[in-house]
Amino acid sequence: MTNIHQTIGIVAGILAIGGYVPYIISILRGKTRPERATWLIWTIVGGLLAFSFLASGDKNAIWVPMGYFLGPFITALLSIRYGYTVWSKLDTFCVIAALLSILPWVFSKDATLTLLINVFIDSTGALPTVIKTYREPETEDLTAWIVFFIANTLELFAIQQWNIASVYPVYLFVLAGTIVFCILLDKIKKSKKSGA
Repeated sequence: MTNIHQTIGIVAGILAIGGYVPYIISILRGKTRPERATWLIWTIVGGLLAFSFLASGDKNAIWVPMGYFLGPFITALLSIRYGYTVWSKLDTFCVIAALLSILPWVFSKDATLTLLINVFIDSTGALPTVIKTYREPETEDLTAWIVFFIANTLELFAIQQWNIASVYPVYLFVLAGTIVFCILLDKIKKSKKSGA
């Protein structure tokens, strides 16, 4: 029998995957320029997070992590052709750190430890996109990030058993909220300038 947490988790997962539709359309139209390092890291770490969360987290809340593995994989492929062309030392550091994060997954028997390490690496990987969005908010798609933010908010309500693994959904909520905030802040500043 399906409970409310499972239903919310499924809806959140559908939204998490659905958010990639406007994002991919925006990439193909040349409006959004995904940061290559971030999406490569989110693909690698997203897969590790999804499977370690499956092993240690609330099964009702697995749909968003799975969506955040599949969506970044497609976006990473698109970023090869349509991505942000600037590659910094921070990008290199973040990719190396993400690759190293595979080691605990391989050698550790502790899914929770692996999850926490990968949340840290994922957040490190998010830095290039957060910085890019703050500096050039027009390079990200507001509609997609609002959908991600809604999915991540719902994900919090899908959790039936809060434990240390819940740090991952909380992190996703904060990340999407930060990017939405940066984009909206820019739009507010531009509307004030045009209205002045």
